[in-house]
Amino acid sequence: MKPVVAIALALLATAAHAGDLNDVKSKKQLVCGTQSASEPYAYQDPATRKFVGYDVDICQALAKGLGVELVHKPLSTEARIPELKMGRVDVVAGSMAYLPERAAQVDYSVQYLQGNIKVLVRKDDKLGTLAQLEGKRICASKGSSSAAIAGRVLAKSQIVTYQDLATCYLGLQNGKVDGISAGELTLKRFEIESAKSGSAATLIDEPLFTERMGVVASKGNTALIEAINKVISKMDGDGELDAIYAKWLGKDSIYQLTRKFKVEPVALAN
Repeated sequence: MKPVVAIALALLATAAHAGDLNDVKSKKQLVCGTQSASEPYAYQDPATRKFVGYDVDICQALAKGLGVELVHKPLSTEARIPELKMGRVDVVAGSMAYLPERAAQVDYSVQYLQGNIKVLVRKDDKLGTLAQLEGKRICASKGSSSAAIAGRVLAKSQIVTYQDLATCYLGLQNGKVDGISAGELTLKRFEIESAKSGSAATLIDEPLFTERMGVVASKGNTALIEAINKVISKMDGDGELDAIYAKWLGKDSIYQLTRKFKVEPVALAN
């Protein structure tokens, strides 16, 4: 066998096994991907430059529960599934909402987070309902579940996608788009920021969709998903999941939300 061919086959074999439970245990590392700029889920602390957030803490807890070291890898929204398929990450705790089309590509753990997708609009436009968005330009992050869901629910709107939500927000401020579709918490931060800038934005109360989020792994990676499920269920039972939620989304955060979701199969969660 020629050396080049042998190397290629070895790389293919490595990619095929990367991310399974045996691989994680043998290398004693869990490579866990999150989004790279989505506060409060995963973002760089401006003071320390370290990545922090709800999903980062979930990654740390998963690695600890599996008895391995965490290797955290920040990802762009659209890179989350490709990075899994290429074997560059073992799992993604990237606030990835369950969607049937996604479930055809990746396997989901039990639900570890739930949230609403809403729409942020300019306050002066007096858009108070989703029905009033007909014909309006609604921006979402490229490759996000918010973009896919907005395309379904707001079928009579014009859905445009930008690289990230910061660009969408700039587009809202300068009139290039009429609204932003994204997770409620991210939009709430934009709403607070807009009040300070003099160009006020406001959230439409009616949600587009309630997202049910699970940790994802490569398709067919049953053993790893089962192990992840056990860790999340233990976190739920011993209060660790509640503590992480309180820190980033609940009573210890600016959002003051109350956890209502259950740890259950993500496709069936209410």
